Amino acid sequence: MNEARGRLTREGIRIYDASDYDGMHKAGRLAAQLLDEVAEHVFPGQTTGAIDDFIRNRIEEENAISATIGYKGYQHATCISVNHVVCHGIPGDKKLKDGDILNIDVTVIVDGWYGDTSRMYVAGKLSRKTERLIQVTHDALMLGIEMVKPGNTFGDIGNAIQTYVEAQRMSVVRDFCGHGLGRVFHAPPNVLHYGRAGTGAVLEEGMFFTIEPMVNLGRPETKVLADDWTAVTRDKSLSAQFEHSVGVTADGVDIFTLSPAGKFHPTYG
Repeated sequence: MNEARGRLTREGIRIYDASDYDGMHKAGRLAAQLLDEVAEHVFPGQTTGAIDDFIRNRIEEENAISATIGYKGYQHATCISVNHVVCHGIPGDKKLKDGDILNIDVTVIVDGWYGDTSRMYVAGKLSRKTERLIQVTHDALMLGIEMVKPGNTFGDIGNAIQTYVEAQRMSVVRDFCGHGLGRVFHAPPNVLHYGRAGTGAVLEEGMFFTIEPMVNLGRPETKVLADDWTAVTRDKSLSAQFEHSVGVTADGVDIFTLSPAGKFHPTYG
């Protein structure tokens, strides 16, 4: 088995076989399990570097591979994005403060399959404002996932997310999107978290991809810092993100990265 398995649609989206869902479940479960386990390592005074070290060591203990270490020169097992960092935050020595919110994003390779997921955490006490941002972002992801079934389009996913978020007077980031995956880290399609219903490629059984909306309390614009990785909100407003890897089934959707411990949301468990 290799990345050439399955056929391609005219948009270049790979259609995987029924037997391939097992591989995605194993990879997705490990990624989700690691994010379950790391929750107790998030607290005021903790460094994001220590959180990353925990994930790196656990990946090695599971005889899996980190997809991000060495990817385009990146040297960490996670991206950890704190407060107004939208995505691709680099772990380091900075200590978390009480009330900080953070997204931890991890991608593992298990037997050649990629499991990619992220979720929100809070260090210390969650404020009402940040709680609402996190809840809206979580609900937006789940509304997008509800649109995943054969015959719907990728525009249906983006429209469901955008419509809900903007009704809450928040904004959806346009500069980053979800992506196809499977035996590769990133592949077609680009999964936009905004758009018009009924547009874009039609969903088919066997498509694997991520949905990972980034939602800002302020405006949607972002900028990338001088490290060429860290993306922040231009207006310094808080940002949140949740991500699942999913597959289209004959009649709906299969979520590969469900939390084994039911801890996908920071107030769960």
